[in-house]
Amino acid sequence: MFGYEFANPKYFLILVLLVPMILWYIFREKRSHADLQFSSLKAFRGMKHAGRVWLRHVLFALKVLAIVFLVTALARPQSSNSWQTYTSEGIDIMLALDISGSMLARDFSPDRLEAAKDVATKFILERPQDKIGLVVFAGESFTQCPLTTDQAVLVNLMRDVHSGMIEDGTAIGLGLANAVNRLKDSPGKSKVVILLTDGVNNRGMIAPVTAAELAKTYGIRVYTIGVGTYGEAPYPVQTPFGIQLQNVPVEIDEDVLKQIAATTGGQYFRATDNNKLKQIYQEIDQLEKSKIEVKHFSKKQEQYFWFALIGMLLLIAEGVLRYTVLRKIP
Repeated sequence: MFGYEFANPKYFLILVLLVPMILWYIFREKRSHADLQFSSLKAFRGMKHAGRVWLRHVLFALKVLAIVFLVTALARPQSSNSWQTYTSEGIDIMLALDISGSMLARDFSPDRLEAAKDVATKFILERPQDKIGLVVFAGESFTQCPLTTDQAVLVNLMRDVHSGMIEDGTAIGLGLANAVNRLKDSPGKSKVVILLTDGVNNRGMIAPVTAAELAKTYGIRVYTIGVGTYGEAPYPVQTPFGIQLQNVPVEIDEDVLKQIAATTGGQYFRATDNNKLKQIYQEIDQLEKSKIEVKHFSKKQEQYFWFALIGMLLLIAEGVLRYTVLRKIP
């Protein structure tokens, strides 16, 4: 909001002196006119005052205005463009997404990975006050997007995620450790990892339970989601006759995912279809939120020059009029 602030407002106390100055001027004006007594004022009723009679007060008015502007200049007016400080709800969230080959199974529509990306994108767009980042993992792990409040950038990077970006496998511990590393130095009071996978840890140098202990050390809650139907799921397989769907066993290490959640104070969820996955993200969306203060930005510019200039011009105008147009003849 644009407005004026004053660096030295105490100088406005000088304007109090204008009160006795104005009173003295009024008193002096009343005593400066000679009085004559007439038996009747009928002879003067048609006469009009000359304009110059009233113009004599212009000099005093200019002097008063000049003082007001000069005192305002002393108070150092400053213009500022700022955004108001406000408090909002928010948490720091890292999404750890499994992009291994098994995420192409078709028990979700169109497949597990695309369903997870779609639901996660909606989750991101519904939390504009949060800082959210994205870590992907398969046989290894890397950060697709660090913590950010720029939803557009994060959503675009989410769309670029696809299976085959990195070596295949399921390194749950490595993916979680990467997410924890991104959150551990964050200033946020509440930190959360949402880890989504459809398999069993079979790669990486860090065990999932070890990564969970690391998350606990930094006060990071981990919510784990196992995606996949029970039993078998259709999986696209390349054959001499093109891509065909074959049923493969669904293997999710639920015990490890439950242990990760329990160690860090989070929860474990099982998603067996698209609707269940949406419900899980909606439930996570209702989790506790911590208050964060967004400080306002303020850029100030000194404006005293214009007030001082106007004050000086008024004094000059008063002096010129006093010795020219409104000059008094003794």
